[in-house]
Amino acid sequence: MENTKYEAWNTPSRPREENKKISAGILAILVGILGIHKFYLGYTKEGVIHLLLGLMCGVGGLIGLIEGIIYLTKTDEEFYQTYQVGYRGWF
Repeated sequence: MENTKYEAWNTPSRPREENKKISAGILAILVGILGIHKFYLGYTKEGVIHLLLGLMCGVGGLIGLIEGIIYLTKTDEEFYQTYQVGYRGWF
């Protein structure tokens, strides 16, 4: 007889992909004015816009700080689903 018992605690909830929450949050807070966290998450278009905002009027630094705080206050699963699976580019 085959063992078909389901063990939820031992079954991965998602494929083994790196959760970039901590790295993206720290990048956003420290060098948010350059939009490096956007490029790190794979958001090229948003990264270029963020870089231009940072260099032209400095508002990119404030946006980076806010996004970094948002990233770090989300749970790992929320961050993964929102920014890595759902591809949400802003806030």
